[in-house]
Amino acid sequence: METLYDFLFTCGFIVASPFYFWKMWRRGDWKAGFSQRLGVFDTKIKQALTNRQILWMHAVSVGEMNVCIQIVNALQPRLPNLKIVVSTTTTTAMGMLQKKLPPEVSKIYYPIDRYKYVSRSFQTIHPDAVVLVESEIWPNFMWRARSRRTPVMLVNARLSDRSFPRYKKLGFLFRPLFQQFAAVGAQNDADAEKLRQLGCRPDRVHVVGNLKFDAAGPAGQSSTAVTELLIKFGVDENSLVLVAGSTHDGEEKILAEIFLRLQKKFPKLFLVLVPRHFERAREVSKVLEAAGVKHVRKTHIESGRAEDLSSKVCLVVDTTGELRSFYERATVTFVGKSLTAKGGQNPIEPAVLGKPVVFGPNMQNFADVTKIFTEQSAVIQVKDAVQLETCLAELLENPEKRAQLGRNAQRVAIENQGAVAETVDIIVEQLRQKDIYVQSSSTQNPK
Repeated sequence: METLYDFLFTCGFIVASPFYFWKMWRRGDWKAGFSQRLGVFDTKIKQALTNRQILWMHAVSVGEMNVCIQIVNALQPRLPNLKIVVSTTTTTAMGMLQKKLPPEVSKIYYPIDRYKYVSRSFQTIHPDAVVLVESEIWPNFMWRARSRRTPVMLVNARLSDRSFPRYKKLGFLFRPLFQQFAAVGAQNDADAEKLRQLGCRPDRVHVVGNLKFDAAGPAGQSSTAVTELLIKFGVDENSLVLVAGSTHDGEEKILAEIFLRLQKKFPKLFLVLVPRHFERAREVSKVLEAAGVKHVRKTHIESGRAEDLSSKVCLVVDTTGELRSFYERATVTFVGKSLTAKGGQNPIEPAVLGKPVVFGPNMQNFADVTKIFTEQSAVIQVKDAVQLETCLAELLENPEKRAQLGRNAQRVAIENQGAVAETVDIIVEQLRQKDIYVQSSSTQNPK
């Protein structure tokens, strides 16, 4: 099975490689660290890992990385002698890693799932345990861990309506891999049951909640940098700011048209667009230009290429890691990939900030979170662009309704926090069984 899989994977990778490299090229800076994807590491990383007990954590992209960072920060005080290595797949998530985790945490790219590349990675990192954060299950990676007797844990686990039947259909391949997990932290009872059906041992599956509630963090002060930037546009404390986060193809056109109509009723309305993939900024700019929305890209401001910002009514944020800071300044927020694309994006971050949250009908990837919020009147889910415009207009003209919706959202977000602590306890217990020194949680954060 392993030889056949590796052969088929290699053939598939060769066929898909043009798209793979094109996608990496679009996201930029793809050459940096690329050898790590092939299991080849430089001397600096090898030296940092020599004669150390290693915990390897993996998070695919930005959403999972926010969760991973919370876990790392909670683990470090309890594991003072453990070396943590965090891997990711995307350059955007790597940029976040570099900014938000300290130098003692090694940051690498996850290996492509060929036997040769995965084996080289394991030989260099030599992990004592592995934690996958809401990750896809790659067979070669799991097989190498099993051959080295390395326990693998899966945290913040969820199974979409699309992935569950796929795993089930390929049960001959994936059932033994799910059986291999030493511990699983599921987001809810439904996901826990799906994981058991796929082969996870019942006594190893724990329902801990959704870690993304914790990853959103507490409400904080508005970013001074964002406030100062918006002032350059003439946006003051009396201005209305619509922040559309993680938007996808098609949504910017809809939002531009809605914005122009709303602006006639709300002259001091300002639009902030934060595309989910910053490399789409040029495309977004063309859409706005065609619609007649006077706008500027954030990188153009930073490079000195933008002039007369007071005439602009829209900012396109083509940098990474700043969405939260713009949400903090929002009057109303729209969460993208929910109107013209399927899946949705994370509504928890603006909710925990006490902001009114609006999104479209397609929230499949956050179905459980959406249900929690909607059942307590903490968000507004619209069915189409027409309803979106009506909803935004009502919120913009009604401060009391905005405030109540924001309070409800913040309360629900805070009430559902606490999953990180339970997840850390699960990880720590597995490490204790590996005879890795763990500092007692009772000695942490003395008052």
